[in-house]
Amino acid sequence: MNTAVISDFNADLFGRILENTSHAVGKVASFPFGQVFQSLLSVARGDLTVLNSDTTGKFQTDASQPHLENLIIWTRAESILPAFQRGLEFQNIDAEKLQEDVDTVVDLILECSPKVKNVFVMSWMMPLGHSGQGMLDYRPQSGLQFALNEANNRLSARLSSKTNVYVLNVLNYFLACSGRTSNPKLFYSAKVPFSTDVFKWAANDISSAIAGLNGKARRVVVLDLDNTLWGGILGDVGIEGIRLGGHDHTGEAFVDFQRVVKALTNKGIALAIASKNYESNALAAIKNHPEMILRLEDISAWRINWDDKAKNIVEIAQELNLGLSSFVFIDDNPAERARVAEALPEVLVPDWPEDPALYKEAFLKLACFNVPSISEEDRTRVTMFAAERTRKQLRESLSHEEWLATINMSATVNRLTTSNQSRVTQLINKSNQFNALARKIAEQDLVAWAAHPGHYCWSFRVADKYGDSGLTGVISAERVGSDMQISDFVMSCRVMGRQLENLMLGLVIQMAAENGASKLYIDFVPTDRNAPMRDFLDRSGLKKEGDHYEWNCVHHYPLPSHIRLIDARNE
Repeated sequence: MNTAVISDFNADLFGRILENTSHAVGKVASFPFGQVFQSLLSVARGDLTVLNSDTTGKFQTDASQPHLENLIIWTRAESILPAFQRGLEFQNIDAEKLQEDVDTVVDLILECSPKVKNVFVMSWMMPLGHSGQGMLDYRPQSGLQFALNEANNRLSARLSSKTNVYVLNVLNYFLACSGRTSNPKLFYSAKVPFSTDVFKWAANDISSAIAGLNGKARRVVVLDLDNTLWGGILGDVGIEGIRLGGHDHTGEAFVDFQRVVKALTNKGIALAIASKNYESNALAAIKNHPEMILRLEDISAWRINWDDKAKNIVEIAQELNLGLSSFVFIDDNPAERARVAEALPEVLVPDWPEDPALYKEAFLKLACFNVPSISEEDRTRVTMFAAERTRKQLRESLSHEEWLATINMSATVNRLTTSNQSRVTQLINKSNQFNALARKIAEQDLVAWAAHPGHYCWSFRVADKYGDSGLTGVISAERVGSDMQISDFVMSCRVMGRQLENLMLGLVIQMAAENGASKLYIDFVPTDRNAPMRDFLDRSGLKKEGDHYEWNCVHHYPLPSHIRLIDARNE
């Protein structure tokens, strides 16, 4: 993976910090600083010869692929927007001229975007050390902050049309730094305007964004109870004795922490509990304490017992059908944190402050939940997990076939549309267990791929009598000579075992036969996590030869009888 930086200052130090922050960014190169427009034009033309490959590593030159994986554009308003610079000289700011300045930058970024997989654009902020216009700062025409807000809003609004361009709030990095954010002497000697700490925060933000784009954002937070969600030991002090809310500064801190944790469920982050307690007592506290923000309906799974917490987290992962690399574990006890970190290295175990007053701040600083979009499925994921618990309870009392016959399952198949393309891309990129080809693709590239003649991309939305599981399946295929090849075969692990995968495969085989294909085939790409996909292919009835699976299209592939198919592909 290759990354380049275009800036109006010397970004070499930032590039080195970014390169060492995460292997995901690969080699980092900097265009000559102060040549922003020339550099943007070079990227738009696909000309990267200005980058020194001897020191930055080789970049892709295949014309069929993006030359760069990641492009970071970091400029300062005072150097890139002449109308804003005049405002710094206490002249009136011409709103139309400022808009033209912004559009000049945006137009070049839009030209670059098709040549790069991901573009990150840093927002503009007031120059460090500038006191602004005081009480006039938010006045139209003369107000510097008013003008800057207008510029950033226009920048973001115009770039929002490109699904691979992301505007990052640079002000966050400066607010997060408790120390010095600049070194004037370093600026005059080396043209480096910001401190190492600022660059570290920016590097962490970009690294987490790339992880999110690659489907590696964390998706589950596992929480302890005693002295983590409330103060005190429940078994010692009882429900009435725990510190939570009320006229108590520590109790208020726990309430605020619960509030920011709960907010994550609106992003599709699941919450779980791993606590050493008596389950009945703990559940009673969650249900009945008047100051509890988190309630049982917010919790997707729990293990409240006296067992090893590492073992409990593994069981929670199995229950939710998610890999351990999706998990974050938060516990006030350093011994418990050390145990989980050692036993389950895939789980993120952040250091945790001793003072509850710092819990909220520590949690908000976690950059592991960064996602490029939030779908309706994300917003309702907690409800979906609750519905799955009900399904499992029924499943335990019936045979698998009897259970399938009782759930009134339906599946709506649709083609790729503007309304579902974001969720389809998300599912392809973040699904690991039931993913046959492990393809990672940007939204705009998927849309372009699906538009080719002979290419097909379908989504599947699943529902049953317990609730709507959302868009949980994607299959795509392309014509290759006289055959049809599957390009994506992805399904959310939360609907595994309901034979949706059989329906998806059967419909594609049906389509291949209708289009005169001799056979349909899929070349499985094994990873360390997609064994469930392999298991299905092995028992699917497809002819197997190594990692190659195929079906002769003269034969009918049976569709599951218990699934009611709703075909919306022609709507």
